Amino acid sequence: MKRFGRALTTGVLSGALALTAACSGGGTKAGPTGTASPSAVKTSAAVISIEPGNGSTGVKPAGALKVSVQGGKLTDVQVAAKGGAAVPGTFTVDGSSWTPTGNLAVSTDYQVDAKAVDANGVAAALQGGFSTLKPSKGAGPHDNIADGATYGVGMIVSLEFKEPVKDRAAVEQAVSFETGDGTVVKPHWFSSERVDFRPEKYWKAQSRVTVRYRLKSVETAPGVYGGVDSDQTFTVGRSRISTADASSKKMVVQEDGKPDETIPISAGASSPASQNTFNGTMVVMAKEGTAVMDSSTVPNHEGPAYKVEMPHALRLTPTGTYVHGKNAAPSVFGSQNISHGCIGLYDGPGDGSSDLPGGKFYDAAMVGDVVTVQNSVGKPVDPDNGMSGWNIDWSKW
Repeated sequence: MKRFGRALTTGVLSGALALTAACSGGGTKAGPTGTASPSAVKTSAAVISIEPGNGSTGVKPAGALKVSVQGGKLTDVQVAAKGGAAVPGTFTVDGSSWTPTGNLAVSTDYQVDAKAVDANGVAAALQGGFSTLKPSKGAGPHDNIADGATYGVGMIVSLEFKEPVKDRAAVEQAVSFETGDGTVVKPHWFSSERVDFRPEKYWKAQSRVTVRYRLKSVETAPGVYGGVDSDQTFTVGRSRISTADASSKKMVVQEDGKPDETIPISAGASSPASQNTFNGTMVVMAKEGTAVMDSSTVPNHEGPAYKVEMPHALRLTPTGTYVHGKNAAPSVFGSQNISHGCIGLYDGPGDGSSDLPGGKFYDAAMVGDVVTVQNSVGKPVDPDNGMSGWNIDWSKW
């Protein structure tokens, strides 16, 4: 998995800003020297207040900032980080207060300039400044996509956290998907440390998807912040969907622009249960080349121990389900299920041969390709086992 590597930056308040109030009024008369007569200056009845107070430090990025007025109506509020863009916000209908529409940034200095008028139109103004907190603990988010990569139509974006997430809604609001064709993407939480994202149906071939993370200033749990703002774009390649039937011992491959291809297979043995192949839809997680299949890594393994190398290995689940090449007699494929839970394709010894079914299937595959297994004696694959979330109905996603 690719991991985010952005470090949290520290914002240092450069100095307390003095609170100031300014007032002016129409009709002021000039004295003999051209200056306003002190007795003609009007004081506004509008009293502005800014929360947090001037010079405050360690301010939370959400819910702490508010500008309000008594005895008048706010006419303008400008909030900006030093040297940064203005913070968007909204006024109440009566103009009595203003609040930001989103979170402020952590570790940042802010300047506030507010203006108001009273019932007689006499203006008032107030300035203030504060700094937001520097997070002491990060949630450590990391995902399974790489910027600029190309994936198959079954790709699911999986976002995991090192620290458990308490405010799931805040995380969901901070992650958005931009698709050129308007595809709707929804989240599904498998645990407090993992949320997956996918559309209702497979991605459209040759489309582009941009994932926007705005987690840096999101408090994912008390005192824990997301720590990352990042955009990542990936391309969806051609559609390639394979359906393996453990009963007929054949796999049908459907790829855009090509005739369907039928490949003889050897699925998991019917006994013992630890060697059954999962039923359901799985997705290629990685192209691992020659992989070591080790029974000691299989939970609840039954039968003789084994540790063998298999060529052209395409991982489907973290628990060890693969489509891979298998060096066995050609007559086995299409007639016997003798694998240890994987989908085996005829291949040569060692690294195998790209001229045989195992090598050809591997060469044509990419991460994100769909592989569905049906009619196996095995149990359904768990939706959180790899990118198997397609087995959850959209209404429950």
